Amino acid sequence: MKKVLRNNSLSLVFFLLFLVSIVGQTITGLRQYNEKMQEKGRQQVGLRQYLSSGHFLESTFENWESEFLQMGLFVVMTIFLYQKGSSESKDPDDPKGEEDREPDPNKEDAPWPVKQGGLILKIYKHSLTIALFLMFAISFGVHWYGSMKDYNEEQQLLRKPTETAIEYLANSRLWFESFQNWQSEFLSVLAIIMLSVFLRQKGSPQSKPVDAAYADETGE
Repeated sequence: MKKVLRNNSLSLVFFLLFLVSIVGQTITGLRQYNEKMQEKGRQQVGLRQYLSSGHFLESTFENWESEFLQMGLFVVMTIFLYQKGSSESKDPDDPKGEEDREPDPNKEDAPWPVKQGGLILKIYKHSLTIALFLMFAISFGVHWYGSMKDYNEEQQLLRKPTETAIEYLANSRLWFESFQNWQSEFLSVLAIIMLSVFLRQKGSPQSKPVDAAYADETGE
């Protein structure tokens, strides 16, 4: 059991942090939503109703959307774009690394898609990118629906016209919500790419060795 916890400690800790954060968001979001309903003279809602509300869906999935977008783009762009000296980039002077070699189906512990070959292997070669962009598409779709639902609820309170899903796709509110999150994600990726050239964190695989030169990719 100790070995399982040790081997999966990074993912477990971040999953626990996620759970704490989503619970905190839900509790505070429910309170904020009900305060707004009270101000408008409307009936307050319970937790189950809130979880299907536009307010919760929009606030949750607009953030997930931006996370999956930046990770998907980062994975794709690091295939052919470089930043010399960054631990987040391949070496532009020697771009063919271990990740570029062709899979060996005869390797004893190779994943089953490698042993299967054919179309399964072709998909598996790009499965990380496919998964990230699929999660982005799903998150954007739920964000779109949740934002539209929240917008229409507000319009109804003000006795103004509501919009269909297609109409709302042209609403600046939807894209403002997206762009405000996208820009922060792209900035954070830019920061780790550039800061890892000059700054170090001993013990972290996201950093080069402390004594590595700025121009080195790995310090080897």
